[in-house]
Amino acid sequence: MFKRSDKVAEAIHKIVSELMIRGLKDPRIGFVTITGVKVTQDSRQATIYYSVVGSEQEKKDCAAGLSSARGFIRKEVGAALQIRFTPEIIFKYDTSVDYGHRIDSLLKEIGTTDDGDTQ
Repeated sequence: MFKRSDKVAEAIHKIVSELMIRGLKDPRIGFVTITGVKVTQDSRQATIYYSVVGSEQEKKDCAAGLSSARGFIRKEVGAALQIRFTPEIIFKYDTSVDYGHRIDSLLKEIGTTDDGDTQ
């Protein structure tokens, strides 16, 4: 059984992902993937987790771009959802993608350094 906040989170995920595909006009926002959305029980706050392909500087620029686009994104979410209160949007960088890449590279390194044999 889904809670209302789960349904709102799923809808926000879809809306914001589509906004990223269509492209925001801010050039600082590059290749962004929305990895998840969590909405509080009262649906007043939505935390949007994202990952970015690029250098550390590009990640910082993207964070600044997303921060400045929060109002526009919130307006678009409100228009699409048509609920009484549009949640306050908070963007958080999702470190799990970087963590997964790090583990993958370590596993590859271990596999190739074991007497030259790959497992």
